Amino acid sequence: MNTARPGSLLVANSDSVLPFQLEALGVRGRAVRLGPVLDTILSRHAYPAPVAALLAEALVLGAALASSLKYDGIFTLQLRGDGPVRLIVVDLTSDGALRGYAQVDTARLDAALADVPLDRASGLPSNPVPRLLGAGHMAFTVDQGAQTERYQGVVALDGATLADCAHHYFRQSEQLAAGLKLAVARDGAHWRAAALVLQALPSAQLIAELDADEREDRWRKAVVLLSSATAAEMVDPGLPVEALLLRLFHEDGVRAFDRRPLYDQCRCSRARIDRVLRTIRRSELDELRDAGGRVVVTCEFCSTTYRYADADLDALETA
Repeated sequence: MNTARPGSLLVANSDSVLPFQLEALGVRGRAVRLGPVLDTILSRHAYPAPVAALLAEALVLGAALASSLKYDGIFTLQLRGDGPVRLIVVDLTSDGALRGYAQVDTARLDAALADVPLDRASGLPSNPVPRLLGAGHMAFTVDQGAQTERYQGVVALDGATLADCAHHYFRQSEQLAAGLKLAVARDGAHWRAAALVLQALPSAQLIAELDADEREDRWRKAVVLLSSATAAEMVDPGLPVEALLLRLFHEDGVRAFDRRPLYDQCRCSRARIDRVLRTIRRSELDELRDAGGRVVVTCEFCSTTYRYADADLDALETA
C-alpha cells in the first residue's frame, strides 16, 4: 500500500475517515470507523438497543457521505418516517465535529418489535428501515452559511436497510457509480460502527485506452471485493483500517491518503438558546416551565439543559 504519509499505517484506528484510491480499478473510496465518539454520543440518551444501533448506522453513514464532498460548513443527514422512530438527525461540520439524535415512540417500538428476533452483534431487527422508520424520506443538506445557496437532496426511504436507502439515493442523484457497506456492533457497553464507500472515477481520470466495457468490468470487480468484507472485520478494533483495505484490494494498488479525525462536539450554547427564545412570545413559553416555574430548554443532541427564571427572560427582552 502506498500512503500519503509514510509510517502512518498504525495510527489511531477509530473515529476517523480514511480516503483511499484503487488505482488499477479506477475507483476512489472512504473507510470510516467510529468507536469512542459513538459511545459518547449514544450514552447521552437512554435509547433502546435497536434505536441506538440505527442511530449508530446513521452516524457512520452521515460521516461517509459528508466525506465525499468538499464543503466549508455543515452536512446534515435527516431520516424521517411514520414508524416508531419518527426522526433521526446527524450532522457533521467540515472540520469533523459529529453529533446526532433520534426521536422514538417507545410504546410503538415495543409493539413493533414484539417477538421479533434481534441480531446478536448489532441489536437491529431484520428489515430495520420498514420496521423502525416506516415510510418516509432521507434528506441530505449542505449549509455553507448565509452567503451561499444550500444544497439539498431528498429521496424516499426505499429499502430494507440504511445502506439500501443510500444506494437508492446514489442511483437517483449521482452521476457516478457508487457502492456502500455499513456495519454496527455492540460489545458490552461499547459500540462500534464502520462504513466502506466506493465511487467510480470519472472517465477523464482513468487510463485513456480503457473503453466503456473495461471500465465496467473493473467497477464490478471493485464491488465484488467490497461485498466480501464482513461486518466483524469492518468493526474489529484489532484490525487497522489499512490492513482491511489490503486484505480486500491488495491486487489493485490501494493508495491511502491523509486520515481525517472525527470528534464529538455539540454546537449548542446559552447564546444560541437566547437567540431562539427572543423569537418566541413570552406567553408561549409557559409550556416549557418546570415545577419551579423556570423555562427549561434541553438540547436534543447532547441533552444539555438550559434554565431561565423570569428575571433571565426579562433580561433577554431588554438586551
